[in-house]
Amino acid sequence: MVELLKKTMDEICEHAKAEFPEECCGVILHTDTQEFVRPCRNIQNQMHKDAPGTYPRDARTAYIMHPDDLIKIHNESDKQNRPIKAFYHSHPNHEAYFSEKDKSDAMVWGEPAYPGVAYIVVSIYEDTIRGVKAFAWDKDTSDFIEVPVRTDLSGA
Repeated sequence: MVELLKKTMDEICEHAKAEFPEECCGVILHTDTQEFVRPCRNIQNQMHKDAPGTYPRDARTAYIMHPDDLIKIHNESDKQNRPIKAFYHSHPNHEAYFSEKDKSDAMVWGEPAYPGVAYIVVSIYEDTIRGVKAFAWDKDTSDFIEVPVRTDLSGA
């Protein structure tokens, strides 16, 4: 199960709305009592423009987190003792599911790149959030599976 503070869920959903019709992406850091939403810049459009053969999709159906944003987040995680709790992204005008591309991006050499970290997908149509799902690595099936998302009302 992935448990998120209501404030965290609200921030993620607002990010999805702000970036629509393109995919948003980001990272959630945490401590024992707090969560920190760290939006990332989606550079998919630039990658598509620079190398359309390598990156055939644009930001309406894909994302690549800006490397500088990820470095900054990793530095904060290390220096402030705020481990990564989850990665998130949106699916504009699509349902929330963990695509084969999402799975591939979350793996390194057949193993999860971030063991124990969840992946949250937000379904958004226009200005309406239609669903939020979470996915985590399952050792028994060696695959990502859907896990329940619970939004804790504290921390609002």
